[in-house]
Amino acid sequence: MQVKASPTQTASGAGPSDAALVLAARAGESWAQEALFRRHARMVNGLAFRLMGRDQDVDDLVQESFLQALGNLQRLENPQAFGSWLGSIVVRTAHKVLRRRSMLNRLGIRPTEPMEIDATRGLSAPPDVAAELSRVYGSLARMPADARVALILHRVEGMSIPEVAEQMGISASTVKRRLALADRRLLPYAEPEVEA
Repeated sequence: MQVKASPTQTASGAGPSDAALVLAARAGESWAQEALFRRHARMVNGLAFRLMGRDQDVDDLVQESFLQALGNLQRLENPQAFGSWLGSIVVRTAHKVLRRRSMLNRLGIRPTEPMEIDATRGLSAPPDVAAELSRVYGSLARMPADARVALILHRVEGMSIPEVAEQMGISASTVKRRLALADRRLLPYAEPEVEA
């Protein structure tokens, strides 16, 4: 008996490339949109979580990012670059959410919600580590959205400064200024240098 490959997967099991899926999705094939979602959902969820923190807005951010991407596939110049293009949509959408949240916090309309440290640290972490994490996450939550996003992309995601600039749609020199601001905010939490 011969197994027939579905339209979303090749006989080898590798599946079609992002470019093939984008072209099929542009043609109105819903299976291609679903395949793009399934292929990139984990990356989008992880990136959204790291940018937003443990937050009720993460699911909305993921959905909004996919809606924007799938609704604007005609704008994508290089269909094989769907993953990085989608990542930049997540970054820009998260940035907008963080800026809006910051403005609402300043106006007193939306109070800052504390981060759940227990969900991010290991169970065996000593109390002093938990307290330090709490202070660091508090500083991160109060950091301007521009600096926070640049810091997370560069230090957590491991992107180079030019890559951060591309993802955020800004110049490399602006990224450097935002990283310097983030570093100044986090300086009190840096480990002291030990002289040899």
